[in-house]
Amino acid sequence: MISVSIDEEVLLEIYREEVQKKLEAADKELVYWDTPELKRRVCMSWNTIQETFFHDPRFPKHKIGSKWYYPAKETEEFLLVWFEEQYLAGKKRRSLV
Repeated sequence: MISVSIDEEVLLEIYREEVQKKLEAADKELVYWDTPELKRRVCMSWNTIQETFFHDPRFPKHKIGSKWYYPAKETEEFLLVWFEEQYLAGKKRRSLV
């Protein structure tokens, strides 16, 4: 009789790694994000986006017709810098108190 035993933790880790690879590949396929994709990526409402970074002159955006588009790579780079700036500004405010 043949018996097969599977370590569920190892199997789960392999599964996670493969899903992560697929997600990264899908991210690389997007050249532009639309507004729903931007909202999903930053986990913010449209109003919050407009109140915080949308009008920052460094934020890359293009309006085509009535719809906004955001170049994926440049937008991601901007957001990483912007979030770091917000974190450091908040840290500085806390140290002043």
